Amino acid sequence: MVSEKISSAAVTERLADLGDWALVDGKLQLKLVFKDFVAAFEFMSKVALLAEAARHHPEWSNVYNRVEIDLTTHDAGGITEQDFDLAAKIDRVLAQSAPDQ
Repeated sequence: MVSEKISSAAVTERLADLGDWALVDGKLQLKLVFKDFVAAFEFMSKVALLAEAARHHPEWSNVYNRVEIDLTTHDAGGITEQDFDLAAKIDRVLAQSAPDQ
């Protein structure tokens, strides 16, 4: 079941509740810097398990200690409740991790 796309105004309003997330090119985006590659990969592994359980997968990249995450729901053509739910779960993982932001 695909969630419905959230209006731009609602996305902007809800974005204030998320830590360091930004709206970039119609996606929720988070850029992180960790102390090293192992810390970045450990974080990504935790997020991968959450994403798989939610059946909602991020667009992301990793270069050494940097991780960039983009969330959008392709089937809905934009940001949905699923994206905000996953972003909140990622924020909880971050609260337990130690990024060097």
